[in-house]
Amino acid sequence: QVQLVESGGGLVQPGGSLRLSCVASGRIFGIYNMGWYRQAPGTQRELVATITSGGSTNYGDSVKGRFTISRDNAKNMVYLQMNSLKPEDTGVYYCRMGADVWGQGTQVTVSS
Repeated sequence: QVQLVESGGGLVQPGGSLRLSCVASGRIFGIYNMGWYRQAPGTQRELVATITSGGSTNYGDSVKGRFTISRDNAKNMVYLQMNSLKPEDTGVYYCRMGADVWGQGTQVTVSS
């Protein structure tokens, strides 16, 4: 069974930082593109960042310069380093493997 498990979410003040982690099991990891997506209540899920099997990255416009996606294929993990957090970054963050495998999500709340 393919499984993705996110961790690292929580409550942080504006300007703070968090690092999200996602670990994969049940499937060969290194050949798949990975991504982070987020969804706030009442909004459409949006792309935050992606990283290909070859290490190329792409970011949503709202997070460019603040977030960094990375992966460690030996550990079957993908990370999202989130700096200079803003209240509008609040939402549930989901890890994605390939085209159709999603984690359960981890809540990120940015509030003073």
